[in-house]
Amino acid sequence: MKYTRKNIWLGIAMVVITCIMAIGCTVSFTLSGASIPENLNTFSVQFINNRAPLIYPELSPNLTEGLKDRIQNESRLVLVVDNGDVDFSGNITGYATQPMAMKADAVSAETRLTVTVKIRCRNSKDPKKDWEQSFSAYYDYKSDINLNDIEAEATAEIIEELTQNIFNKAFADW
Repeated sequence: MKYTRKNIWLGIAMVVITCIMAIGCTVSFTLSGASIPENLNTFSVQFINNRAPLIYPELSPNLTEGLKDRIQNESRLVLVVDNGDVDFSGNITGYATQPMAMKADAVSAETRLTVTVKIRCRNSKDPKKDWEQSFSAYYDYKSDINLNDIEAEATAEIIEELTQNIFNKAFADW
């Protein structure tokens, strides 16, 4: 490319226009993808009760605290004990294992642990944004492993996925 006086001035003009546009325009985003209206300042999470037929005692407190942590870490909202601008409540409705990946001798090679929760979200500032939804997540493990040996690890991963999905439903504009 031949650098003529005209090309140089055109390049300078493009740089100046780009700088002016950058000064006049701003973009606001968060790494979590959260889109939280300015009128929301607080949130609360009620204890998530375990109503599943099978119960892992650590699941309710870990899920409740996991949801609090997720919202605190990925939003500007402040945790309050009760009656937050956004209030979460719910129940664990399912905690079950099922065989997966059958081998030739009709024995399961893998087992899947599935946790299902039903969450209610109340938005006191905009009741049209209230919702109730079930969320499920699972963890696959080798069938020759006892669930008790990996239950803490499995439920931790499940809670990670559940809280991300609940957060996205509540605060991300998809």
